[in-house]
Amino acid sequence: MTETVNTTDLKALLRQTGVPEVLERLERDLVGLIPVKTRIHEIAAYLVVDKLRRELGLEAARPVLHMAFTGNPGTGKTTVALRMATILNRLGYIRRDHLVVASRDDLVGQYIGHTAPKTKEILKRAMGGVLFIDEAYSLYRAENERDYGQETIEILLQVMENQREDLVVILAGYEDKMEQFFALNPGMRSRIAHHIRFPDYTEEELVAIGKLMIAEQNYYLDESAERAFLEYVRCRRMLPNFANARSIRNAIDRFKLRQAKRLFEQAGQVTADDLRRIEESDIRASRVFQECQELEKGGEHAP
Repeated sequence: MTETVNTTDLKALLRQTGVPEVLERLERDLVGLIPVKTRIHEIAAYLVVDKLRRELGLEAARPVLHMAFTGNPGTGKTTVALRMATILNRLGYIRRDHLVVASRDDLVGQYIGHTAPKTKEILKRAMGGVLFIDEAYSLYRAENERDYGQETIEILLQVMENQREDLVVILAGYEDKMEQFFALNPGMRSRIAHHIRFPDYTEEELVAIGKLMIAEQNYYLDESAERAFLEYVRCRRMLPNFANARSIRNAIDRFKLRQAKRLFEQAGQVTADDLRRIEESDIRASRVFQECQELEKGGEHAP
């Protein structure tokens, strides 16, 4: 007598869910971040296999899916959270392809009795999907005994444990501050299954990101502007408050403003190419170059 062997079709499941397309889009949309992409691929593969196991009756406890994304601003954390929400939804781990982004101001009240309703309202909006809490470390302020952030943390802990089949929470923030947050809140650390570190972009990656942003908006850099942009990126990375791709996006907006001002002041005939072309002067007018020179001069005079 031949023993019946239960099988399932992995390729069919991948076609049905479209998870490979989501991963390809992540690869296409984000420059660099190889360690992050590798972890997301691993998590996706694990969830696909877990789904197959369930289909074959290999029951197991639902995997814990809460995550922590750590790194500096502008490193793609929100974008990756959006893609993760899509993957989780397509594989049936959340009901909705839905991401709610919240910060301390959205969750913590300013007086007694205000915090719980605010926190529960955000949780209600996120239920069935993913709640992404940016700068999550700011929920806990040990130096202020009257701070109400601890109430939010207690509500989150309860929901993350008791309603984890209907909500995935992603905590995000600077790596060192998140480490302090977890050290002071071990209950929160124990509920996080996946810790993913987002590295800063390299100079080459930032230039590539900038060119992609410019092209997506139907602009381009002429040859001299490309050289100026490379120098701009080098300088901007040296200055305070640098926020990776976010700083590059803001810089491009200012390049476009200067281009528009230049064309406006010329007030002559313009072609479509004129409207698309960003020139060296549109970039060189940035005060970043002057600040960079001052920084370098200061370094020369340092003891």
